[in-house]
Amino acid sequence: MRTFGLIGFPLSASFSKQFFADKFKAEGITDCRYELHPIPQAKELLDLIEADPLLCGINVTIPHKVNVLPFLTELDDASEKIGAVNCIAIDQSGEKPHLKGYNTDVYGFEESLKPLLKPHHTKALIFGDGGAAKAVKYVFNQLNIPFISVVRNAQPDAVLYSSVTKEVLDEYTILVNTTPLGMYPNVDSFPPIPYQHLNEKHLAYDLVYNPEETAFLTKVKAQGGTIKNGLEMLHLQAERSWDIWNKEI
Repeated sequence: MRTFGLIGFPLSASFSKQFFADKFKAEGITDCRYELHPIPQAKELLDLIEADPLLCGINVTIPHKVNVLPFLTELDDASEKIGAVNCIAIDQSGEKPHLKGYNTDVYGFEESLKPLLKPHHTKALIFGDGGAAKAVKYVFNQLNIPFISVVRNAQPDAVLYSSVTKEVLDEYTILVNTTPLGMYPNVDSFPPIPYQHLNEKHLAYDLVYNPEETAFLTKVKAQGGTIKNGLEMLHLQAERSWDIWNKEI
């Protein structure tokens, strides 16, 4: 039986395990299983592989998306440029296991965003500058959409929330929240921008999906903007992992 799984720490609740359990059941896949591996240290991945010669693929979540890199054999273009992986294809057929890292967040974000883009969506504001923002930046670079990172505390190559004026919002009509603001249980928080200057030309994308409609999305919708949460991105990146494990090893 081929095995797959998720590494991270802690792993109190996992979208991935339920997603793949449902997928295996719906598609009649009986020769695969998906397990959770709450490992404190990224290097423990090597122990998992040694213990299970049928381990073919691993998803990676916080805090190992970056610190697992030294243990990989190869990276795809996106994960190399971003400096983080969330999917590993494992080939154990050779003398040593071959581990290739991928960033499927890129695929999930791009494929869920593209259907919403209109001709006037030419520039983007990215709220936050952490790991999730790196995948978003990569996609905008691929799509040739200029962007500005917006942060709470001054740092290079970013502006403060206080710099987001009506003039900026008139020009930057894509708004992407990559921060935990608005995520359950802190559902009343949101990126501090002047929402009164938004209109129907704005497209707001929130990587948060719990709750389905964050305070950020509610405020943009009230001004006539188009909104999207991160749930489809999550499904797409999971499906992309499955494709990688089955077609691209």
